[in-house]
Amino acid sequence: MTMFLGLAMVFGLVFGGFMLSGGKMDIVLHALPFEGMMIGGAALGSFVIANSFTVIKASGKGVGKVIKGPKWKAKDYNDLLALMYELTRLYKAKGVLALDDHIENPEGSEIFGRYPRILKDHFAIDLIRDSFRMLSMQFDDKYATEDVINRKIKKHHHESLEAAHAIQTMADGLPAIGIVAAVLGVIKTMSSIDQPPEVLGAMIGGALVGTFLGVFLAYCMVQPISGRLTQIEDEDGAFYHVIRDIFVAMVSNQPPNICVEIGRGNIPTRMQPDFYEVEAAQKELPAA
Repeated sequence: MTMFLGLAMVFGLVFGGFMLSGGKMDIVLHALPFEGMMIGGAALGSFVIANSFTVIKASGKGVGKVIKGPKWKAKDYNDLLALMYELTRLYKAKGVLALDDHIENPEGSEIFGRYPRILKDHFAIDLIRDSFRMLSMQFDDKYATEDVINRKIKKHHHESLEAAHAIQTMADGLPAIGIVAAVLGVIKTMSSIDQPPEVLGAMIGGALVGTFLGVFLAYCMVQPISGRLTQIEDEDGAFYHVIRDIFVAMVSNQPPNICVEIGRGNIPTRMQPDFYEVEAAQKELPAA
């Protein structure tokens, strides 16, 4: 929702200030469709040339993320702590073999089934499953385990930021594309040099709309979208760090409640549950 509020402020204040200062919108509105077609076409065409279909598709989804906001909410972090508590408790009580049915078939697991939003996130589930699989293969060195999980998270985060980087690259090129459109407008004006001053003035004004539109789109729309998408991906990435911290604490032979408390400390502050809230939630879980 903040995206729409920001756009309303940008358009209202920029064009409102222009009109209040005596500017006339007729020249802008007349030139806007043609300049917009040139600039938008060049920007989108360059974007398609520069990126794979996977990145193009991810960029479209990225704009949707900017509109909807971060994926993980406070309740999801509460659910993650509860899920990891159940898994670590079962591991401590009955060993890694007791987790086989849950790890190999999370869709049919009673434990995972209590947390449907987490179950839908393939990377979160794969990260949990692969970590416990390593443990079942006697890969239980806490430092090596943390390093392996960090590498997986880093790879996932790098891939998730590809869309934001692609959008940022388009923003960087938009001012220059606006100049291209403006130069074409000047060429058109020079071919009509025999026209009266009022006609030439309108034509030059229309050409300058290209420069304005390129800079306006770059710094007031596209770049803010890229910046916000980067923030969202960084914030959502904290979810997987919590999984890492709890699992590494478990491998270090910490009790389940301590493992969860270590993970709770890595949750973004505005979504971090209270210690007593987590403790109360643990007491309501079914027995192992």
